[in-house]
Amino acid sequence: MRIGIDARLNYYRPGGIVEYMRHLIHELATLDATNDYRLIQHVRDREMLVAAPNFARINTLTPSHHRLERWTLSVELIPRRLDILHSPDAIPPGRAARRQVITIHDLHYLHYPQFMTADSRRYYAGQIGWAVRQADHLLASSQATRADLVTLLGVPEDKITVHMLGVDDLFRPAPLETIQACRARWGLPAQYLLFVGTFEPRKNIPVLLRAYDLLRRDLPDAPPLVLAGRRGWLYDDIQRTVEALALGDRVIWVENPPRDDLPALYSGAAALALPSHYEGFGLTALEAMACGTPPVVSDRSSLPEVVGDAGLLVNPDDADSIAEALRRLLTDSKLRDTLRAAGLARARTFTWWRTAETVREVYARVMAE
Repeated sequence: MRIGIDARLNYYRPGGIVEYMRHLIHELATLDATNDYRLIQHVRDREMLVAAPNFARINTLTPSHHRLERWTLSVELIPRRLDILHSPDAIPPGRAARRQVITIHDLHYLHYPQFMTADSRRYYAGQIGWAVRQADHLLASSQATRADLVTLLGVPEDKITVHMLGVDDLFRPAPLETIQACRARWGLPAQYLLFVGTFEPRKNIPVLLRAYDLLRRDLPDAPPLVLAGRRGWLYDDIQRTVEALALGDRVIWVENPPRDDLPALYSGAAALALPSHYEGFGLTALEAMACGTPPVVSDRSSLPEVVGDAGLLVNPDDADSIAEALRRLLTDSKLRDTLRAAGLARARTFTWWRTAETVREVYARVMAE
């Protein structure tokens, strides 16, 4: 088979979808020496994503998320005579291959359209119905996303395959000296609570801040809250909450940390707090578990199935619920040790090899239909 994978997003921005795409390509290059792969990259992207004899590159002019990409990318790809085109970012072009596979990471823009930028809302919500009808098969990142596809968009169950994501080998408990060096670089204390992700409404950071304020009233010596990530949509609302609660000296911002610093940031934390309104998978919770850090996560969307019995589930709308979970982890060393051991064991079951093997099986099945 000649299989195209749309990797144009690699040129434009980092994030979970790009990490998924990069890991998938790397593992397919290891797993599959038979099929012929074409990586579709923007002409300005100079990075070679993989070096393997059955992988080649297609340069395209069509930008990622362009309003005309369904048509212009089709024009560029039709002459390539692809058997399968895989779109890891959900929205495929018009019919540009014999078969089309798309990955749906989440449908948060249907659940919470108010949490999206206007441009993103138009791009995803305006096209997702067409995309799931156009595709021959859908890959979903969790059972929760699969259920959303069935209930919100009427996709037949047999058209969806769930492939849980993996965790990078980078994420493991960091040695003490590495943790200490990372703390020194970012000015962090010996103990802290941690959030990792984009500073945007969907992550529910204002409620986390209110929960942290409640925690400090109950435990005046509670460690500071570290917010690690990058600024996103409506970041100013988060900053205003910090100021309104007078948390300026207790909230530490770690903006745009290098990826190599993340294992030490996780490993040094007493707990990860991820009370998101919605997560298609919740990769940061898995990364924390792989580093031995217990997560406190929402009882919604995919997070319960990722965390299992290795973390504490909370109501993301209830600051008291979040504060109580954080208090338990800070004051109950036996619970913390139990969750740490469970998280390390559970994280080992999430591998990118398994993700890629499922994808390869879907390619074969789709072509056999």
